[in-house]
Amino acid sequence: MNFDDQYILPAVRSMKEFDKMLETSYTCGVFLDVHVGMLKSIFAYARQQERKMFLHADLIQGLKNDEYAAEYLAQEIKPYGIISTKGSTIQKARQKDVFAIQRAFIIDSSALERSVQLVKKTNPDFIEILPGVVPKVISQMKERTGKPIIAGGLIDSKEEVEAAIKAGATAVSTSNQSLWKVFDQRD
Repeated sequence: MNFDDQYILPAVRSMKEFDKMLETSYTCGVFLDVHVGMLKSIFAYARQQERKMFLHADLIQGLKNDEYAAEYLAQEIKPYGIISTKGSTIQKARQKDVFAIQRAFIIDSSALERSVQLVKKTNPDFIEILPGVVPKVISQMKERTGKPIIAGGLIDSKEEVEAAIKAGATAVSTSNQSLWKVFDQRD
């Protein structure tokens, strides 16, 4: 999967930001910081707008992120995919045939090793690496796991997006709307 040839995965924290995403050519994106009571309506709206939206399970307000929550999300909400730092959530998403993105915070070589081992255990479809401004880590993780990489966090410029892609990232997740515009196919 290549996110419909997008280099940017818009990360949205509100319906106002989602409406901004709808003004772009992007078909894939990520919902962050969603209240559990809004999940069904925002995903129904996203499907109506023909958008493939991932859901960051760790950031759902009012829902504990565990394998039972992942099962609920996969069966009832039916996001395009689930993002999580938790291995059990990733494994449940995979069992339920929902795209799974293992989020990994790589702060040092020990965190890199733990993340490689976790990816081998959970077998996600993608890995999101944070911070995404370290091309060396993107390259190493892709080489060591064979998984497509999403770079996220602290990416502020066109040059940083391009460096992440050059290092092997499939896409960059960002809430920075100015970067959405730079890479939007409509412009």
